[in-house]
Amino acid sequence: MLERPALTKRKHMKRYTWSQHCSVRRPHWLSTVSLLAGLATLSACGVASNAATMAAPPASATHVMAVGQSVPITESENLTLERVNDSRCKTGAVCVWAGYVSYSFTLSGKNGSSSFVLSDAMPGGPKEVTQDKLTFALVAAEPAAAPALNGPAPDYRVTVKVSEN
Repeated sequence: MLERPALTKRKHMKRYTWSQHCSVRRPHWLSTVSLLAGLATLSACGVASNAATMAAPPASATHVMAVGQSVPITESENLTLERVNDSRCKTGAVCVWAGYVSYSFTLSGKNGSSSFVLSDAMPGGPKEVTQDKLTFALVAAEPAAAPALNGPAPDYRVTVKVSEN
């Protein structure tokens, strides 16, 4: 059976050590400082990496949107397709006027939010709107034809071109 050496207390450390089996140990606070410095370095690398990969979306782009969908336009602004108003004469119905489709959007950002409507056939309705130095133009819409009279509600998609002024 092995004998244990006697415990001794070293003056610069507050712990007892086995004098024959241990070399000089670092003070406990030095290990903690080293660990914190390493974690801070790794954290800083992660933040720099995320900032590089999460660059601002280009302000001039084309977006295909569904009702309720939001897309980032700039670092601080989002565009949301709030609702679609389809008053076109349904296929199979008898109507006194053809009707139109309009798309209601909200532009929200650090300066608040503003709403606008785009339409290619609405009387007095614009196909293009400029707000906050951005121009929004209606490019295309689906479905192109009016839905059936007793059919299900269509899955509306609208293509909007956004360009910076």
